Amino acid sequence: MDIFTFGVVGSGQMGNGIAQVAAQSGLKVIMSDIKEEFVAKGLAVIDKNLARNVEKGKMTAAEKEAVLGRIKPTVNLSDMAAADYVVEAAVEREDLKFNIFKELDSVCPPHVMLASNTSSIPIGRIAFQTKRPERVIGMHFMNPVPVMKLVEVIRGIATSDETFQITWNLCEKFGKTAAQAADYPGFIANRILLPMINEAVYCLFEGVGKPEDIDTVMKLGMNHPMGPLALADLIGLDTCLAIMETLYNGFKDSKYRPCPLLRKYVEAGWLGRKSGRGFYSY
Repeated sequence: MDIFTFGVVGSGQMGNGIAQVAAQSGLKVIMSDIKEEFVAKGLAVIDKNLARNVEKGKMTAAEKEAVLGRIKPTVNLSDMAAADYVVEAAVEREDLKFNIFKELDSVCPPHVMLASNTSSIPIGRIAFQTKRPERVIGMHFMNPVPVMKLVEVIRGIATSDETFQITWNLCEKFGKTAAQAADYPGFIANRILLPMINEAVYCLFEGVGKPEDIDTVMKLGMNHPMGPLALADLIGLDTCLAIMETLYNGFKDSKYRPCPLLRKYVEAGWLGRKSGRGFYSY
């Protein structure tokens, strides 16, 4: 099965990044969101990223315009009927993703494969919302998508070999390195990463160290490029909390209990970089 038109549901930091790499690979892209302003903002981010590549000599101005020309913005999810493959990149809320997949299942032709960029929700649960579970798969990109090379590919229990292979091939087409993960909450990346971030928040909560000291220890002592609290701010504290809750509810293990301070920050609207304040001010 050949993929010519690639759909992306969501135009936020993950969605616009996925749309960009797909368009750069030569595919036609349909990028949707619920409001015109969200789609416009997503396109503006892509334009800015591509302009930076032109400045660095990584592409020409003509190539930039060609990439932008391959992206069709829309606020109508029904436009995904024209796509050969669709990736959902909405916020990490189970109810929202379930509704999106139900609607995609109704508007997309039966042969179309549906992927989720979920960072923690089991693919089998998402696939159950459709009548095509064999064509549902996890395609978890890393942030920022145009820069990070990894894509976690997660098979649900019903995912077909064809769906898996086409998804794996798409990762290669996008210039990414794929890694296969089994269908458990958090998969590989966030089952390891988020408990570490959560423990860093506990260190702050219990007065073990200040944010700068906690991050300095992990950067200089463990050679991490970014400290866990700064990384949490980049990911979004609401997303971090949602992932920890998925892990905690999925495994029923106290080691995944979200730190009360993380929940307190989210309830206060301190979500990290996107809100201007998290563990640091921006």
